[in-house]
Amino acid sequence: MKNNLIHHTVVVEPGAKIADDVIIGPFSYIGSEVILHSGVEIKSHVVVTGATEIGEKTVIYSFAVIGEIPQDLKFNGEKTNLKIGKRNQIREHVTINTGTTLGGGLTSIGNDCLFMTGSHVAHDVKINNKVIIANCGAVAGHCVIEDDVIIGGLSGIHQFVRIGRGAIVGAVTMVTKDVIPFGLVQSPRGALDGLNLIGLKRKGVERDDITALRAAFQTLAQGDGTFQERAKRIGEETTNEYVDSIVQFILGSSDRSFLTPDDFRNG
Repeated sequence: MKNNLIHHTVVVEPGAKIADDVIIGPFSYIGSEVILHSGVEIKSHVVVTGATEIGEKTVIYSFAVIGEIPQDLKFNGEKTNLKIGKRNQIREHVTINTGTTLGGGLTSIGNDCLFMTGSHVAHDVKINNKVIIANCGAVAGHCVIEDDVIIGGLSGIHQFVRIGRGAIVGAVTMVTKDVIPFGLVQSPRGALDGLNLIGLKRKGVERDDITALRAAFQTLAQGDGTFQERAKRIGEETTNEYVDSIVQFILGSSDRSFLTPDDFRNG
């Protein structure tokens, strides 16, 4: 392949589809089923393999391994996929695996995400837009991470967990249950400690909306009935879109239980 933007030491397998303006640094490897869209930059010593598609202007840094087979003993060599959106930053030593047949066959990442050094995204994970996973954070198989989520360094997200939009997980935290939108999770065993108020303010959320969210959180924490019953009651009373997003998340389908304010008080 004659392209002055691809270093002569790069191995590009026949069949790979690479836009004309893609930059690939020394000693990188591009597999035969890879698709690299316009503006992608691959630094030196990167492996991109498998049925992997990488969107425009995404940058992948040295020693990342993108699109390797799942770390799942049930995987038996089936063809599965990885799709990464636009303008993502994938830093050094990041690993992102393709999906599994049992999990739908696709690992997907949206746009404008940042994966810091050493972070890991496992098979069949769905990550939406503007997500940040800090250094050595790990997301296990089948998780769903919604928009604007931040996962702190050295934190681990258990398989099948959902994290709602705008939530933040503190550093060195193990999350084994679903996290409501705009939730603040911290402590080694992952407790729901309130709302991500700083994140809401940075996003320019109006004061009235934040007040409504605070009131809803207090009802979830202290109201009568089960957690789901409290959420349903809030949903019947609210007209606020932010509060409603929490309600819909709680009442939606999930393979896990929820982190609740009770977990923090009882911890």
